[in-house]
Amino acid sequence: MNRISRITISSEICHGKPCIRGMRWPVEVIIDMLSSGMSIAQIIEDHPELEREDILASLDYAKISLSGRPIQEVA
Repeated sequence: MNRISRITISSEICHGKPCIRGMRWPVEVIIDMLSSGMSIAQIIEDHPELEREDILASLDYAKISLSGRPIQEVA
């Protein structure tokens, strides 16, 4: 499974924001936790429904989004 495929977008979940595996975990919240200084291990410890690959997929999604490349090119 390509990590980026863990990121889903549905108008019915979080107003169409990119989220982790169809859950109500927007990528922006994951990035916010990382930027606040939380480690991947701390995030997973606090939120066991998340997996390491989810966090890395969020970073991949952010990187691709900022690069200007269409997400579909890498999915």
